[in-house]
Amino acid sequence: MSGTLNKVMLIGHLGDEVKMHYFDDKNCIGRFPLATNEVYTNRQTNERVTNTEWHNVVVRNKAAEICEKYLSKGDKVYIEGRIKTRKWQDDKGADRYSTEIHCTDFTFLTNKIEGQQNVASPSNMAQASSATNSSPNSVPADEDDLPF
Repeated sequence: MSGTLNKVMLIGHLGDEVKMHYFDDKNCIGRFPLATNEVYTNRQTNERVTNTEWHNVVVRNKAAEICEKYLSKGDKVYIEGRIKTRKWQDDKGADRYSTEIHCTDFTFLTNKIEGQQNVASPSNMAQASSATNSSPNSVPADEDDLPF
């Protein structure tokens, strides 16, 4: 074992639709922002405070197509993946950095069809192709705290 771990687990709401990018070799990438919230009560003012953190999620190939088909803005989703930071140059030649979550597994938590949950995982496409399967391992959907 190498002694290091790069694993991210997020439950949040989509901030926008999945944006697809197709390449010549029939591969594709889907990108979408994911909002996670931290809610606490300020002890001094007794006010409820909500902090929202935005994450850039990247999904590849068949998983990206599934996300594009079944996810929409505001939907709740569980994401597993790895943190990756990209370095690029802007129009003025300045170095810029972008931190992304490269998704390896996901579970849809918003019910599209009453009483059923959609489940998908890039590592298990047989399960993902049947979007109406319910999963006993899915996290129950709690009261939604949408930041938008």
